Amino acid sequence: MNSDNTTFTEELNNPILNTGLHIILTTDEDDARPVYISGNFNNWRTQEKEFMMEKIGIGLYHYKFSHDFDYPKELLYKFTKGDWSEVEIDSRGNRTENRSTHDHTGIQKEYVARWRKNWLPFKQSFLPQVQLISDEFIIPQLNKTRKIWALLPHDYDNSNESYPVMYLQDAQNLFNEAAEFGNWEIDKKLAVMSEYKIGKIIIIAIEHAEEDRVKEYNVGKTVLGKGQGKKYIRFVTDTLKPFVDSNFRTKKEREFTGIGGSSMGGLISIFSGLRNPEVYGKLMIFSPSLWVVPELKINSEKADTADTKIYLYAGGDESETMIEHIKKFQNDLISSEFVKDKSKINLSINRQGKHSETYWSDEFPKAIEWLFFNTK
Repeated sequence: MNSDNTTFTEELNNPILNTGLHIILTTDEDDARPVYISGNFNNWRTQEKEFMMEKIGIGLYHYKFSHDFDYPKELLYKFTKGDWSEVEIDSRGNRTENRSTHDHTGIQKEYVARWRKNWLPFKQSFLPQVQLISDEFIIPQLNKTRKIWALLPHDYDNSNESYPVMYLQDAQNLFNEAAEFGNWEIDKKLAVMSEYKIGKIIIIAIEHAEEDRVKEYNVGKTVLGKGQGKKYIRFVTDTLKPFVDSNFRTKKEREFTGIGGSSMGGLISIFSGLRNPEVYGKLMIFSPSLWVVPELKINSEKADTADTKIYLYAGGDESETMIEHIKKFQNDLISSEFVKDKSKINLSINRQGKHSETYWSDEFPKAIEWLFFNTK
């Protein structure tokens, strides 16, 4: 053991210095990521610097609560590598229950066998039911057909519960193992969310139009030419949503209805929300192609926007202007008062993030949780 550990051990054994509660954590899986302790004492926030544990050896961490710390009656806590997608799990990949203590002094020794990575692994029994709504769902507004999927909670058939709904673009890349550029793995992420009882939701996945994808996701006349986005938005809003609400147990109100996507799929989702705030109360916008519409007009006079929630994500390694554009969009939303309360906009930036499914996959469960369930 190095000299730092020797000093640490001496401190623990010194009755004068030994005030407050000491948490000592050992783990078999160790890497460069910091370890945080979160719990009912900090509203389960996972990246607070004041609750980052000190690394004192290989696989050995320490945290000391101050002598005047305001303890809850029962201290509940868990360890993470900085996010719930990287929370502790047991040796078999199962979730662990909350740890607890009533002690305010002394030493609490803990052990973590493994850590989740990007929300995985998952349990097969919690996978959503994937149902093909139609191979050729009619889009009357565009005189086309489209393949559309529904991902239902794993226990949908054994329940009478109704669920919120998220409409997502680019279904080919959401859960298809054969997708050319990878997929979001939303089925696996939903399985973990169900296992952790974060919340249950119906996902409606709409396949894109292949070679006409950009045209369908482009609204009006832009740098990409004339788009068909207005007709596509009418299809999702006026045709698909009523069908879904009639055939599945959904919570139909705007506060339980969301729309989202990435890149051009994120752009069309922005327009869907701005044009129909009475329908969509949740927007999930990943790496949107805002460069297509440099001067995006936001109409704040529309009704029913007060409680709209918008989750924005961008990666720092996507383009030179991605973060600049998404921050401007955030500021425009606030200044236009389309969203009345700043806390209803969540901006997540990954400085190393690339324009790819891998990063959108990691962000998906965080966005769903914040938009619809807003728990730990």
